[in-house]
Amino acid sequence: MLVDNQWSERIRSGESASLIRCVDLFCGAGGLTHGLTSVGINVGLGIDIDPSCEYPYTANNNVSFLLKSVKDTTSADISKFFDDAPLRMLAGCAPCQPFSYYSRARLNSSDRRWHLLEQFSRLVRETTPHLVTMENVPLLQREDVFSSFHTELRQQGFDVIYRVVNCADYGVPQQRKRLILLASRLGPISLIAPETPEGYRITVKDAIGNLVPLKAGERCSSDSMHQACDLSPINLQRIQASKPGGSWRDWDEHLIAKCHRKKSGRTYSSVYGRMVWDKPSPTMTTQFYGFGNGRFGHPEQDRAISLREGAILQSFPVNYKFTPEDTSVCKRTVGRLIGNAVPVKLGAAIGKSIVSHVEKRLESKERIL
Repeated sequence: MLVDNQWSERIRSGESASLIRCVDLFCGAGGLTHGLTSVGINVGLGIDIDPSCEYPYTANNNVSFLLKSVKDTTSADISKFFDDAPLRMLAGCAPCQPFSYYSRARLNSSDRRWHLLEQFSRLVRETTPHLVTMENVPLLQREDVFSSFHTELRQQGFDVIYRVVNCADYGVPQQRKRLILLASRLGPISLIAPETPEGYRITVKDAIGNLVPLKAGERCSSDSMHQACDLSPINLQRIQASKPGGSWRDWDEHLIAKCHRKKSGRTYSSVYGRMVWDKPSPTMTTQFYGFGNGRFGHPEQDRAISLREGAILQSFPVNYKFTPEDTSVCKRTVGRLIGNAVPVKLGAAIGKSIVSHVEKRLESKERIL
């Protein structure tokens, strides 16, 4: 592949990202796709086995959605969306639950999701993209399945880099460590430098400080996603006794749960906590909307954060749609979609890294393939 006049013109006009056509495996609600498209990368298809992903993915991204397991996805499913694109890209975040801190005690290689990275590798072999990116939990890098994945990429002629990053370094108002892999057949590739390093991070107050105040159990009349779970009388007393950044250890004895009074439960200090206004939030999980599920209490209002607040802390736009307007919002389903998503701003950082890499390679005027 050589740089021709048409490509050079696209580079000069700032449209080099449009040379890249991407398919997003394990696309979820569209966090990665939304980030990639925000920097101009042309995503043509998202694939996921979860039917609840289809509405938010298509409604917010104007991208085709294929309801299918990646295990059953064929090269033909993908290749038709690459068309005659100059540069083909395969992206995705295989389900991270088998490799997370929370699941390692009960899940192992017998879990069917453990081997989905092998299916990702198969599709790379079959569709021969120029670019590959993957996002997952940091513990994945310790596993043989990840070693096999990046080793096979190198054997196929990719330059590969991977590193653990804090999403707070890339404009996400959340402390969230993630493993990022970038691979290219065009030459050496790298991740862009942190955009919001320590001292410049987006805080909880920056992100959600202007939203309409709510009480526990209330819903905003103009946004059905801005709703807070009800609290039992004891949990209402608990959150009223909670300090931003504190724990249940700050409470009077009668408020402390029996499980935490036991020696085995005294280490779990991060549950029943409030977030802090002037710092990024803790990692959003799939159950962030529940006060007792982590440090998900609002910094000053006596409630857990709302679904909309959780989505914003994942750096989704404030108007991102997760359910049709004429349907009720299922907290469990939407919470799962939000908690499992690739933060949009992290997706944008990945996209910027890839666009910068392509521009440098094309501007070098070398034969790169």
